[in-house]
Amino acid sequence: MAEIVRSLRLYVLLQRASARGVMRYRMNAVIGILSGALWQGTGFAFIWVVMHTFPSLAGWGLAEIAFLYGLRLTAHALAMIPMISVHDIHWLVRNGEFDRFLLRPLNPLVQLMGNKIGMGQLGDLLVGVTLLAVAARNVPVDWNAWLVAYCVVAVVGGALIEAAFFLGLSALSLRMVDTSTLRVFVDDVFSRFGSYPMRVFGGVTEWLLTFVLPVAFVAYVPAGVVLGKLDNPWAPAGPLLGVVLIALAYLIWRRQLDHYQSVGH
Repeated sequence: MAEIVRSLRLYVLLQRASARGVMRYRMNAVIGILSGALWQGTGFAFIWVVMHTFPSLAGWGLAEIAFLYGLRLTAHALAMIPMISVHDIHWLVRNGEFDRFLLRPLNPLVQLMGNKIGMGQLGDLLVGVTLLAVAARNVPVDWNAWLVAYCVVAVVGGALIEAAFFLGLSALSLRMVDTSTLRVFVDDVFSRFGSYPMRVFGGVTEWLLTFVLPVAFVAYVPAGVVLGKLDNPWAPAGPLLGVVLIALAYLIWRRQLDHYQSVGH
């Protein structure tokens, strides 16, 4: 526990230092945030247009789809804010820059995560939270403290699921050098399919997105539970799965790190 607290404190300090560096060029920071917000806003605008042509998708109305989209986007942003620096790992390994993280008496992963702050991901978070808050007021849900707490836990669980896949695939770059194409593909699957009810896809695709690549557990399952479209026994699935997967991803990271060889060897 002491090591976890120490790592979190180190991460916060590194992110604060990165933020100070970014804020020296405030216009660039604003443009980065707005770019992320505009990109995600465009994605939801497409759904809005579709929903005006088809008022219901697999029994979900516009407000319910908006709630699902906001839940997924918020989880995605929380996953990628600490993980965006890990995206550059293949470049760091290839150029021998990763070695400097190993020379310091600090957790290499925490150093890597705190190496850069993602302004675009802050834009994602802004849109996600806003959309989630607006949609929550328009869905037919009798809100109470338990449901609000469950949504918070579900967002964290969804973030852990996405972060786990990103970390696990990134860790392979320590030995395979470049897995960025595979990471982009998996991220694209989460983004493209995670914003819709799984029943839209049906059959084999729905099964694959639930039990092979667990996209459904990021937002669809928790949103379905809150909106009364899925049975309550599914409620803890996302958060618990997130904890298990992030632990496995970290084990993969440690395993790959033990076999890492500098480009100079």
